[in-house]
Amino acid sequence: MPAAAQSHYKQFMPNASALDPAVTSAAVPAAGGMVLGLIAGGGSLPEQLAAHCRAAGQTVLVAALTGFTEPAWVEGYTHRWFRLGEAAELVAWLKSAGAGEVCMLGPVRRPSLAELAPTAATAALALKLGYAAALGDDNLLGLLGRHLESEGLALRGAHTLYPALLAAPGPVTRALPDAGAWSDITRAAEVVRALGALDVGQGAVVQQGLVLAVEAIEGTDAMLGRVGALARAGEGGVLVKLRKPQQDPRLDLPTIGPATVEAALAAGLRGIAIEAGGALLAERQALLERADAAGFFITVLEKNWGLKIPHRPWWKRLLRHP
Repeated sequence: MPAAAQSHYKQFMPNASALDPAVTSAAVPAAGGMVLGLIAGGGSLPEQLAAHCRAAGQTVLVAALTGFTEPAWVEGYTHRWFRLGEAAELVAWLKSAGAGEVCMLGPVRRPSLAELAPTAATAALALKLGYAAALGDDNLLGLLGRHLESEGLALRGAHTLYPALLAAPGPVTRALPDAGAWSDITRAAEVVRALGALDVGQGAVVQQGLVLAVEAIEGTDAMLGRVGALARAGEGGVLVKLRKPQQDPRLDLPTIGPATVEAALAAGLRGIAIEAGGALLAERQALLERADAAGFFITVLEKNWGLKIPHRPWWKRLLRHP
């Protein structure tokens, strides 16, 4: 690691490892060998988790979501397809099929009520959840999680079943953030924490001290899709993704994967920062290979990083002071 980069890491993350240490890939055994019910959204992570848990000896049931779950991989598992409007039936099936614990994993676009087309049983559940559902994704997910638990199903976070999805604080790529990138990371972290407190989004892009975009209901990839047209000349911006402060870590942790890196590169960014214990790495090896090939940095911030960094006026950020 170059001396300048070492100095920046010592200043901004004094407790971080010099390199991302190997993280055990062994699953944490389920209590009593419980059958896992996996409510699978989109992306590659549900398939990764299912394969890992099966290899660790756990039986996996897949509740596949129409329009979101990739169809090919679920054929190898006991599974059933559900519309989002069949949430009550989904829970009933998991219980009847013998699931003792449940993990919800993978992105799902929040539908309108017209798109939801709930069954009678799900409509009754929606009435129970409706008020909080209008207030934001975290409130809705939290109530869904509590409903699962009220039905006798233990709620598990993906990272507790597959710890290697997380990364330790420090750099995970060969490329490292310089002083300018650290300044942008600091600014973006401030913005994301403010968004998270309002239950709005988990990501923001900052370039040269300027906020180019914030994540809302459209998700990270769509946000990155509009960043390219907003980018300034000079050093590229950075994406910061953080867990919302009030968020249950068992639900909807921020995730990055090879597709995130591709979208960030297309938008002209030079790096991504996530938080230790608060974000998942999908297809880790492919993710790191793509980032290293492009000279793109990915760094993992210490938990609650930035909360103790003294506030600096905007004009000092523009002057690029670290």
